[in-house]
Amino acid sequence: MFFSLAELNSAIAQLLPALNQRPFQGRSESRQSLFESLDRPALRPLPATPYVYAEWCKARPGIDYHIEIDKRLYSVPHALVGVKLDVRVTDTSVEVMHKGQRVALHSRHGKSRFVTLTEHMPKSHQAHQNWSPGRFLNWAKDIGPATLDVVQGQLKDRPHPEHGYRACLGLLNLSRRYSRDRLEQACDRALAINSASYQSITSILKQGLDQLPLPLAEEEPELTDLPVHTNVRGPHYYH
Repeated sequence: MFFSLAELNSAIAQLLPALNQRPFQGRSESRQSLFESLDRPALRPLPATPYVYAEWCKARPGIDYHIEIDKRLYSVPHALVGVKLDVRVTDTSVEVMHKGQRVALHSRHGKSRFVTLTEHMPKSHQAHQNWSPGRFLNWAKDIGPATLDVVQGQLKDRPHPEHGYRACLGLLNLSRRYSRDRLEQACDRALAINSASYQSITSILKQGLDQLPLPLAEEEPELTDLPVHTNVRGPHYYH
């Protein structure tokens, strides 16, 4: 009788050699002899490192030279902007390949939404003259002051200016889909409700809220003197 799986496995291990060396019925070979003559010569050493499960996908870096994997953004060399790349994703890493050569390797998990390596950045932000903070600001200013305020908010307080490019480009392109006037009104409403994100402004435009008047701020009621009656206690009550 066995009281644990370990005890059972130990007993089986003691019986296995005799079973493997027993000839097959009607034959002279045994499991052990066939393994030695057929299987063992074909075996190869185990890999030096354990097998790691990975998934592959395609990605194309945006103007901010980042690719998006599971809602996180990983940098690649800025020269590869717009190039279709192969991405190998494991539980712990994101590996980016170009023509079979690895061009970027990142840890998959972390607190920041952007994962940016300094060596992937252009030597000067002017190397990206086609897309610069100044261009986005001028584009926004041409649409209206509210749009300019939103774009300024997207570009400030970021480790690198390019981190805001993706949101700015998506935001400003809404003017082509909905018109410049509607985008300006949507930005004005988003600022009024303290929700000036790309997602919020897109929602405002889709629901047509930009075409409705802004709600008026509720006025605080004026304080008036309390009426005098027996339930109102003055300072003399506590002495």
